[in-house]
Amino acid sequence: MLRTSLLASLTAVGLSVPALPAAAQEWTRFRGPNGAGISAATTVPATWTEKDYNWQVELPGIGHSSPVLWGDRIFLTSANEETGERTAVCLSTADGHVLWQRQYASKIHPKHLRNSFASPTPAVDERQVYFSWSTPDEYTLLALDHDGNEKWKLNLGPYVSQHSAGPSPIIYQDMVILGNDQDGASSLVSVDRANGQLRWQTPRQSQFVSYATPCVLKRDGLAEELIFLSGAHGVSGVDPKTGKTRWEISVFDKRTVASPVLAGGLVLGSCGSGAGGNYVAAVRPGTPDGSVAPEEVWRITDSAPYVPTMVAKGDLVFLWSDKGVASCVQAADGKVLWKQRVGGNYSGSPVCAGDRLYCIGEDGVVVVLAASEKYELLGRNPLGEDSRSTPTVADGRMYLRTYSHLTSIGGKK
Repeated sequence: MLRTSLLASLTAVGLSVPALPAAAQEWTRFRGPNGAGISAATTVPATWTEKDYNWQVELPGIGHSSPVLWGDRIFLTSANEETGERTAVCLSTADGHVLWQRQYASKIHPKHLRNSFASPTPAVDERQVYFSWSTPDEYTLLALDHDGNEKWKLNLGPYVSQHSAGPSPIIYQDMVILGNDQDGASSLVSVDRANGQLRWQTPRQSQFVSYATPCVLKRDGLAEELIFLSGAHGVSGVDPKTGKTRWEISVFDKRTVASPVLAGGLVLGSCGSGAGGNYVAAVRPGTPDGSVAPEEVWRITDSAPYVPTMVAKGDLVFLWSDKGVASCVQAADGKVLWKQRVGGNYSGSPVCAGDRLYCIGEDGVVVVLAASEKYELLGRNPLGEDSRSTPTVADGRMYLRTYSHLTSIGGKK
């Protein structure tokens, strides 16, 4: 195992990376392509020890965000919990050494005990990487190029939430999209990714802060839509060009933290609270022209996840509850095929690599299950430090973030 301390690497290394086609980039946003949490990789093992690591490195500060990748570069965020300072970090996929890091002064403010000052995951394209974070006074959206040079910075106004920020930006065509559903003045935001200028900003009702990161709904013969979740609006289908809400259905009575998942022609989302009452709702989307209204098709209330986002593989949907109960249900009707307690507590979300599910517990143990209609526990792998992050998979390797370390496992050596 190659163990490198990033804290000792304070000198930025300016290296240029040739632009690669977007199709070759496997993990450019939270939970990878369209937020589905799916990778075709078959080179990530089910069990391992430290000697199997490609590398493990220490990060400058702590955080819960996941890494994103472009070519041979890894981008993620960390923060100083004592000062609130945010750090944007770029690492090499080869050995995890720091290529550059940029610090942004901030201040301590209230947040949930399970949140961090570096929870939102960046999004990356062929030229730039986009970061977001908040203080009560400022909701920041920032673009750096792949060498760490600031291209633009946008202040979206105050961010009102007792728990601080959580949603991550996504890239849609030539725009950066960011949800801004909070306890204060709320909106959905589209920004020109080249210059940071607002394309549109859609006002929203303020009821519960939402930490759900949107995805894109694509249907044959119909215009594409952005899918947002919130307690105030439920499930919304939004025109990505104008920000106009095309259809909407109110199905949630609590806060939405997990992100939407598409399965079997349905949009799946969940809501909940620290006190319980969590449930999953499956919605058949309406049509863009309003001729067909959206409808709720099924609902699951038993062992439903609040924070972890689901994974859909084919006709199967895998739920991973905060309290360590994993379930497999049919996408079409929500019929439970199996439900098993795997143990532990979870704030990160599962991902599927090949035919296996991987989820990091809050104790830093990676639990591996078969992504199958039959339950099978394949492995438990301790990382040696607590975690509230979601795995990333790219180029056959898996990247696992704990509070202050990043570990690379799998792939061809």
